Amino acid sequence: MITHFLSATLCLWLFATSSFGADTSWPQFRGPSGTGKAENVDPPTTWSETTNVAWKTAIPGRGYSSPVIRDERVWLTTAMETNTRKTQIEGQPRFISDHITLKLISLDMKTGKIDKNITLFDLDKPDPTHVLNSYATPTPVVETERIYCDFGTYGTACVDTKSGRILWKRRLIIDHQVGPGSSPAVYKNLLIVIRDGREVQYLAALDTTTGKTTWKTDRPPLAPVAKTDLKKSFSTPTFYHHAGQDRVTAPSAQWLTAYDPATGEEIWRANHGKGFSISVQPAVGNGMVYYCTGFGGNFLRAVRIDGKGDVTKSHVAWNSKRWVPTIPSPLLLDKELYWIADAGIACCADAVSGEIIWHKSLHGRFRASPIYAGGKLYFASTKGKCSILEPGREFKLLATNDIAEAEVTASPAFIDRSIVLRTHRHLYHIVNATP
Repeated sequence: MITHFLSATLCLWLFATSSFGADTSWPQFRGPSGTGKAENVDPPTTWSETTNVAWKTAIPGRGYSSPVIRDERVWLTTAMETNTRKTQIEGQPRFISDHITLKLISLDMKTGKIDKNITLFDLDKPDPTHVLNSYATPTPVVETERIYCDFGTYGTACVDTKSGRILWKRRLIIDHQVGPGSSPAVYKNLLIVIRDGREVQYLAALDTTTGKTTWKTDRPPLAPVAKTDLKKSFSTPTFYHHAGQDRVTAPSAQWLTAYDPATGEEIWRANHGKGFSISVQPAVGNGMVYYCTGFGGNFLRAVRIDGKGDVTKSHVAWNSKRWVPTIPSPLLLDKELYWIADAGIACCADAVSGEIIWHKSLHGRFRASPIYAGGKLYFASTKGKCSILEPGREFKLLATNDIAEAEVTASPAFIDRSIVLRTHRHLYHIVNATP
């Protein structure tokens, strides 16, 4: 149900004046390059529940995946749950459901109307999720003619974007323990998925046309742990180019590893100790990979990317243990690295040395990753408050904006002159109404 509109005149003006060369798609988790950066956009800096909201649409079910956008259509996944209740399992809060229906939804970018509601998987008695997670947390990847949806152990599907027809489906079953979290990524004709569960840990590449497995590579061997929970992880692949070669990297329990994305061959690995349940996506630049090590002793680490084999003792550039996030991903802008701790401390560090340049509380809890868009930094808290900062070596708060919704987990999408923001109940299209 669409609950709020700007005037028709304003909407028509906004779509008629899209700037030449602007980013017109947000195809995957954290944007066009998967790095949290939108270069050619002019997003709003002022909004509220009743100001600069082009539309607000209620989304059925529950899911924390980010919206993806292509060809003036917004896509997102959701889970319809039956008899969901909160419980305690092994001392941790969990949601458990009798049945889930996993869906792919699309909306018209201009109107906010839901025009496709596609059932991908139906499952009885799914494993529980953590209360901070959902059955539809991984973000899809959309191309011109296909969209790829991954729900971890519950299934992977490819859908024709025009007809809504399901082209193929797979299930690579593992034990997540707390629900799925890793978003997939596309490399040429391969869909790369991560399966770091309690019993097995590996990466796989599926043919984007058929869904068949092209390669599968096991993670490095793990040191003995007291519980199998300490083997799981939830990161998203990051691609980079080095010495004329394409590479993909993603941290797992105990290790950060780089691979050849075409073959799955391991190139190098670096041990980070007891870290597990890593949710952040790495950043790459300045000849280094920057990533957080999750639970079990969390720190932010920089590893040089020019190594071969086990580079634990030779290629670790620096470590930082101050205000390190477990869920929001770091954001690299040239020689500055930005991040937001789950508890709301925003940081800027020198990306070469690791020295923290400034830190400041943005007051709140954070799960969404920061985004650089239109020359500004956007930090969205779980309570719907978005702080906008000017990047640089001095802290400068430009604006704060609030919406009425209580929960924001998904990272927002930025396209042209607008922001598409998912809350736990609605999807907002927030626009820049300034000529």
